[in-house]
Amino acid sequence: MAASDRFEQANRRAKDLGASLPKALAACYDSASDRIVIRLSSKLDVSFSPRDAQGLEHAKPSQLDLIEITPSGFGIHFPKLDADLYLPSLLEGFLGSKQWMASRLGHVGGKSRSTAKRAAARANGKLGGRPGRAV
Repeated sequence: MAASDRFEQANRRAKDLGASLPKALAACYDSASDRIVIRLSSKLDVSFSPRDAQGLEHAKPSQLDLIEITPSGFGIHFPKLDADLYLPSLLEGFLGSKQWMASRLGHVGGKSRSTAKRAAARANGKLGGRPGRAV
């Protein structure tokens, strides 16, 4: 397959994606609520905490006040942080890469205080606790 054929296929896929998904029309940081707000072409506003998005989790408010939208409308760029978010993934609930999301879920899961987790910890303690690391 020639490179020009692949280029044409990619353009068709982008056109199909553009016709089926909403695009970002505007984006801003709302300091009062500490949330990123994105206005979509579907007339829906989507907001999320920057602490929940990869690349923004340690950002200061002054680093979030400038937000750019890519020409396609599918990308949100934070120039002061050199961080990008992909709108279709954001709308599916993914605020970062698979590895980053998994680490966040593991961190939250590790804070669990369920009855089952407490019972397992007690049982493990009776066996001598967590094994030490091999050197």
